[in-house]
Amino acid sequence: MKKSLAKRSLVLVTLLAVVCMVSISYAGDTSKTKAGGKVFVSPTLGAKFVLIPAGTFTMGEGEIGSDETRHQVTISKPFYMQTTEVTQGQWQKVMGSNPSHFSSCGNNCPVENVFWKDVQDFISRLNRQEGTDKYRLPTEAQWEYAARGGGKEEYADISSESNLGDYAWYDANSGSKTHPVGQKRPNGLGLYDMSGNVWEWVHDWYGEYPAGSVTDPEGPSSGGSRMARGCSWNNNSMFCRSANSIILHPGARDLNLGFRLLSTR
Repeated sequence: MKKSLAKRSLVLVTLLAVVCMVSISYAGDTSKTKAGGKVFVSPTLGAKFVLIPAGTFTMGEGEIGSDETRHQVTISKPFYMQTTEVTQGQWQKVMGSNPSHFSSCGNNCPVENVFWKDVQDFISRLNRQEGTDKYRLPTEAQWEYAARGGGKEEYADISSESNLGDYAWYDANSGSKTHPVGQKRPNGLGLYDMSGNVWEWVHDWYGEYPAGSVTDPEGPSSGGSRMARGCSWNNNSMFCRSANSIILHPGARDLNLGFRLLSTR
């Protein structure tokens, strides 16, 4: 499921034991974001996750006429998305160290400089600590669907740089560094920094997008490169689009590359 290599932004970078069992009941959680979505809070991370409803949307470029293959995608099940990127403080709670280049930015800044496999280790440890198996990376389709406000295009059409600056830290306003998460405006679902600040690892291996309609796509079952979404502090505005993505070796790490979590509970 993806566009051809020539049609994508290409970035190839070489580069505790369970102490308690925690049960979270979504049905009994009545917390809301400012956007009105139901949320739960990870007891380990203190991170908020907002409910993303099921639905259908058109995936691929549509905002400014690029060549990504547009196709219909159905997300058949609701899921919870972390409202911000994983922070340095949250990473340290699970891993006990901080790999970030911008460590002086503080605990509320996004963790960066992490391999895809580092992220999988973080997720495994977090799941063990909370006695679950529900945390993981979003798929590309889930990420773009959430970025587009559940397919409503609320956030995707940022047509001017002045408007983009309300939502994103990018090269024109970042001062060449990351910033604490959640300072810009959220999209219609209450998600922050879906463009800018740091690129975000997603689940998928690289492959071509399909031409027809699909349901719950997860990408190829194997490959040589993984995908990241979202734009970063050192990209210009043309990269800060909901459909944009980059191709990365799983061993890539960079000071503009982090992630956010999804939960399937």
